[in-house]
Amino acid sequence: MRSEPTILHVDLDAFFASVEQRDKPSLRGKPVVVGGVGGRGVVATASYEARTFGVHSAMSTAEARRRCPNAAFLSGRFHAYRDASRAVMDLLRSISPLVEPLSLDEAFVDLSAAALPDLSVTSVSALGRELKQRVHEVTGGLSGSVGIGTSKLIAKIASDLDKPDGLVVVAPGMEQDLLRPMQVTVIPGVGPATAERLRRVGVHTVEDLEGLTEEELVRLLGKAHGSGLHALARARDDRSVEPERETKSVSVEDTYDTDHVDKRLLEALLDRQAAKVTERLRRARISGRTVSIKVRLHDFSTVSRSATLSAPSDDVRQIARVARRLFAELDVSGGVRLLGVGVSGLADWIQEDLFADDEATAVEVPDEATEAAIAAASRHRGWAPGMDVVHEAHGRGWVWGSGRGVVTVRFETAKTGPGRVLSFSATDPALAPFTPPEE
Repeated sequence: MRSEPTILHVDLDAFFASVEQRDKPSLRGKPVVVGGVGGRGVVATASYEARTFGVHSAMSTAEARRRCPNAAFLSGRFHAYRDASRAVMDLLRSISPLVEPLSLDEAFVDLSAAALPDLSVTSVSALGRELKQRVHEVTGGLSGSVGIGTSKLIAKIASDLDKPDGLVVVAPGMEQDLLRPMQVTVIPGVGPATAERLRRVGVHTVEDLEGLTEEELVRLLGKAHGSGLHALARARDDRSVEPERETKSVSVEDTYDTDHVDKRLLEALLDRQAAKVTERLRRARISGRTVSIKVRLHDFSTVSRSATLSAPSDDVRQIARVARRLFAELDVSGGVRLLGVGVSGLADWIQEDLFADDEATAVEVPDEATEAAIAAASRHRGWAPGMDVVHEAHGRGWVWGSGRGVVTVRFETAKTGPGRVLSFSATDPALAPFTPPEE
């Protein structure tokens, strides 16, 4: 345990939804839900206005629509989230070289490597206030909540205590006082199954958990899990900030509007996904040794299969061949609603598979009918709600809604006030998707 509060955790508030509200003035102060917009969609992030109606991440979009029918349901714009995230991560690295990103919207920072006059509660609190202001500036108006403590556990919990736009610094020696009244689920690793096991022995709070001996927890949960929780319940957490978080895998998956039963179509979709995965591998100049597939069946059960190659590869033929072989072992006669291909066991070198048979590993070129089915199955959603567009006469805007051959656009950007709404034919040549150019 550290004797000074040198671990900082920053969590951008309702990140995806906040970016949308920043870039769409007409949505500021209104409920916004970002995620899958179809019948099987899932909420990625809900604005705080939507959360008052009980909408939260991981909820089905259908349920979110029932709870908050007047919200703006948007499909998301990764380029905008990536750019905002990059600005924040660059800011954090200007404070300390030891930054560990956890996702696009949160990261740990080790302040022991920062240029601070001292590491007192007063000094790190001043840094936290300055950081929040600078996050607001570099992102064009987003807010972040900051927690600072003597460990990752305490810093992450602290950042969640005063959301949104909060700052909580836990002084050394106060860690257990903070934890004891909290529900045991605040401890990392205590999910629904573990919480239920603990509930059966009368453990509801961290203070209850602290009352169990390590031997009792090991008997209840196993050695690794039990010993880990015994330490965390006492605020013992010596994990360091790891600035290099290695990519564990590269994968692609798609959820379909209808259950697919045509095996030839599904194999062609696998081939297409294998091609996307290998394209990403080659772009990153890495290869992988383990090929896996993920299949969600008509009854919502999910099956995964994997196989390990003799050497790392980025060969689309080889990866597609293994994915097909794994898929052939499954009974998918009832229909497939989600399909995915992934590669793990990554390396920064590639060795040819000297035993590969070029004919056997060649990816089949689909005929026109299959190609059309693939296009229908993995089609771009057309004019997806929330997507950026540009019109030759009216300039920049975003898709407000579409259907029946018509697309409705609200013409506004982050730098304008709420804009006017106009409708066009979905095939209007003057209207096109807009994506900012890569740097």
